[in-house]
Amino acid sequence: MSLFNYQLRRLQLKNDSQEKPLLKPKIQHNDEEDTIDQNAIPDCIFYSHNQTIANEDSNGINNVSETNEVKNVNDKNQSSRIELDDLFHTINNPEKIHDNALKELKMILVEKEMLQQKVNALEMKLVEDDAQTNVVHKNEIHTIETDDHENHRIRNENMVLKSDIKMLKDKLRNVQAIDERVFSLENERSKLLASVKELEFMLSVAQKDVSKLSILKTECEDLHYKIECLHALLDTATKHADQADRILKRNDELERKVEKLEALLKASNPDRFISDENKECKEILLQRVKILENQIQMSDEKINANVPIYQGSVKELQDIVSKHKEESMGKLSNGSLDDMPQELWNHVLSMVDSWLLEKKISSNDAILLREMAWKRDDRIKDAYFICNGEIQQKVIDTFLKIISSQSSSGLNIVHIAAEMAPVVKVGGLGDVVTGLCKALQRRGHLVEVILPKYDCMQIGEIDNLQILDVVIESYFDGHLFKNKIWFGTIEGLPVYFIEPLHPAQFFLRGNVYGVHDDFKRFSYFSRAALEFICQFGKKPDIIHCHDWQTAFIPPLYWELYAVVGFNFAKICFTCHNFEYQGTAHASELASCGLGIRRLHRADRMMDNLNHDRINLVKGAIVFSNIVTTVSPTYADEVRTAQGGHGLHDTLNLHSLKFTGIVNGIDTETWNPFTDPFLRFHYNADDLHGKDDNKDAIRKYINLSTKNPSQPLVACITRLVPQKGVHLIRHAIYRTLELGGQFILLGSSPIIHIQREFEDIANQFQNHPNIRLVLKYDNALSHFIYAASDMFVMPSIFEPCGLTQMIAMRYGSVPIVRNTGGLNDSVFDVDDDAIPAQLKNGFTFSKADELGLNNALERAFHLYTSNKDGWLQLVKKNMRTDFSWNSSSVQYEKLYLQTVARTTNSEFR
Repeated sequence: MSLFNYQLRRLQLKNDSQEKPLLKPKIQHNDEEDTIDQNAIPDCIFYSHNQTIANEDSNGINNVSETNEVKNVNDKNQSSRIELDDLFHTINNPEKIHDNALKELKMILVEKEMLQQKVNALEMKLVEDDAQTNVVHKNEIHTIETDDHENHRIRNENMVLKSDIKMLKDKLRNVQAIDERVFSLENERSKLLASVKELEFMLSVAQKDVSKLSILKTECEDLHYKIECLHALLDTATKHADQADRILKRNDELERKVEKLEALLKASNPDRFISDENKECKEILLQRVKILENQIQMSDEKINANVPIYQGSVKELQDIVSKHKEESMGKLSNGSLDDMPQELWNHVLSMVDSWLLEKKISSNDAILLREMAWKRDDRIKDAYFICNGEIQQKVIDTFLKIISSQSSSGLNIVHIAAEMAPVVKVGGLGDVVTGLCKALQRRGHLVEVILPKYDCMQIGEIDNLQILDVVIESYFDGHLFKNKIWFGTIEGLPVYFIEPLHPAQFFLRGNVYGVHDDFKRFSYFSRAALEFICQFGKKPDIIHCHDWQTAFIPPLYWELYAVVGFNFAKICFTCHNFEYQGTAHASELASCGLGIRRLHRADRMMDNLNHDRINLVKGAIVFSNIVTTVSPTYADEVRTAQGGHGLHDTLNLHSLKFTGIVNGIDTETWNPFTDPFLRFHYNADDLHGKDDNKDAIRKYINLSTKNPSQPLVACITRLVPQKGVHLIRHAIYRTLELGGQFILLGSSPIIHIQREFEDIANQFQNHPNIRLVLKYDNALSHFIYAASDMFVMPSIFEPCGLTQMIAMRYGSVPIVRNTGGLNDSVFDVDDDAIPAQLKNGFTFSKADELGLNNALERAFHLYTSNKDGWLQLVKKNMRTDFSWNSSSVQYEKLYLQTVARTTNSEFR
């Protein structure tokens, strides 16, 4: 019997023993001696004992613990003692022994037969199992043979696949070569497309010029025709006058001859000398005298008749010429002919720059002429009109006479930046540059802007864009590279664009920021901008640079240019957000020509947090005469360890030249009374248009219109952690709980935040009171400002912020957190410590949901319970001056104080 069958047998016996009770032993009585016949003890007793032994032997097989084994033995010993007691009791009753033994024997025989049947059944089962095992073994052998055949087939297939893979790799190398060729062709295509765009733009400009020239040509043809007619009349009158003059002269000669003859006749004695011939001669002479007198009379009559005609022709010619001159001057001064006034000033500036490059005028003269042109001085306009068509030298002499006694009271300010709205706008920087420059220009200063020439600029927003006939060379990475200079005007401001002719094509990337070599791109631009100012002979009083992209300017100016005499300007640096500081490894500073050893120091440009790197914003703080940021509260925040992003010590060290000035907004662009993006216009005196816009936007984005007075809350922002995205999300749900409607316009560059708000947008896709528009849409932003009742701005930090000012300009009451510029522009209506005239919104301090809830609830309460109070708040906010006027005055004061105080060698 196999081991398997043996174990199976023992297991079956064990189970049977557990089912049957132990039988009492059979006792034989002997008269001589009472003994227990061991042979008479039933087999079940031994079976039970053997089964116990078997259980003990099978501990390894059945995994029975030693503890359970000991317990079972003890239980069996106890049971044996009880059975022995019963046995002795039975011995004392011998009469019952025989009967009980017979009964028990019968039972044992019956049980043996049953056990034998079970054993037979188990043996049959064992035979069947052996047969099945043999079959399985044979199947396994067959499977192994089949697997060998399958493995051989798979090896063959693998060989084929390896050859295919090798062939595909060869093809892939060919594809990669083709891809490289395609990539090079794409680069050439992009260059060609850029050239085509430039040509298209130049063609459009040329077409505009041609259309204007055609108008002028028509007018000139009419004038030429009139002048030709007048010239014909004038020629006729002149001929008549010449003829009359000749007749008069002849008459004068005849009269003199007659007078001589009459004198001779009177002097002579006629009676003595008279003869017949003399008498005939005398008569003939008298007849001739009469004829001459008649001719003289006729000539006088003709002259008297032609003189009025001549005088009338001359007067008509003078009137026409004067009228044409007045019309032309009027068109030029009033701008009645398209954009001709702007073109006039642009042309004057181009002429001045070309004269300077040709060294026909000095740099000082060029500065004065530029300043007069950008102030639109009438003397420049008159000189240009008078000298139009004259030779160049006469034009130059005329212009130089104008400035011979001219002196300028304003400043020459050059702004160097990476953005300028609306041509290049990524964030608030573009709005600030345009707004501040326009305000300074209105205050009488000559303001110019220098920008990179991006391939992604809004070219259509630039007036009279043209390339100057000059190439500026600038240093970079040990070589000189050429740069094209473009010129145009943006909202009346003169702007120069620098286009590097560098192999890296720094500004042909399709993006303003976010490129891997941004540090190199803007270091190149900063050096080229200073080279342009220097080589063009400009002498600005102030060079104003913005953010880390142009923070190279201050150290470049004082380290490289001031030491060679180009040191007449003072440097102003404005940091719009200290979170972005422009750090890089110190070695990268050398590309633009700055000395690493001189500047990689703790008191210069070494980064305060990582001493292996340099920090551009820190360098600008150290090397600038003026350092500003965009609000007083933010200026205080960045001088602390929590808000300074590592620069608080540097700012505190240079605190005397550091200040905060709140930004303004362009009140011409953001004006609900003239905004071209609005369907209905309104102002503080008539708010009906605001209600109409509210109804219109609800229909436009499919919000409920059942309750016209239902408050509409808006939020327009970039969805980044700085803006408090978790509080914006909470404001959506809380507004819904308070019974209002909510509109969010904005997107996020951070993928998980964008996806989170996309999920919220999908959740409220068909909701009547919530709508999320996750994109940038300038036109829709104007519409939302005009339609909303409240504007939420729960920023974690906010250097200045413009949207809260725009919201108030459009009558939307701000709900903001007290931080940065928000703290300087929004004042809580329920704060008794604030003067009543300054209260304009609702604020909270802690960046948590409880603070935001409190501000929202107070705003809803005022809106629903006190309509008159709400309207008064809206009107007061709309009348508040958020323009650049006040801010530009503060900048002007800083400029003038710095120019008057510092010497040319100072930057601290």
